[in-house]
Amino acid sequence: MTGTKVVATNRKAKHEYFLLEAYEAGMVLQGSEIKSIRAGQISLAQAYVSIDRGEAWLVNAHVAPYDEAGRDNHDPLRKRKLLLHQGEIRKMADSVKQKGVTIVPVRGYLKDGRAKIEIAVAKGKKDYDKRAAIAKRDAEREIERQMSRRG
Repeated sequence: MTGTKVVATNRKAKHEYFLLEAYEAGMVLQGSEIKSIRAGQISLAQAYVSIDRGEAWLVNAHVAPYDEAGRDNHDPLRKRKLLLHQGEIRKMADSVKQKGVTIVPVRGYLKDGRAKIEIAVAKGKKDYDKRAAIAKRDAEREIERQMSRRG
């Protein structure tokens, strides 16, 4: 198995935050969780990353129960440990101490058969920043339309 397969994206992350620095992290999973993730049954919409006692945890990520697991199924909203280097965790912990900075998951994917998650240190956007980004995107879209009509 080579390559990557994106199984979940947090579409609101780029809209709600300025993404400052990105990291790739592995996840500690149970057997039924990896089966669900391979089936694309993961949601990062309400998820965030917390750092507790030198360890990074993915909180509030919903991994749907795997139907075939029966009574050995997992809790869909349990905290999942993220596998990162200690230096990366320390650097993120220092960044989060600033006002308005948090760590959000951006996308979940399978890389060489292993579940990975891309997380980013992010600073929250103000409402006027969000409106400016939407206006810029709409203007670029209109320019593309005009160029395609001419060509």
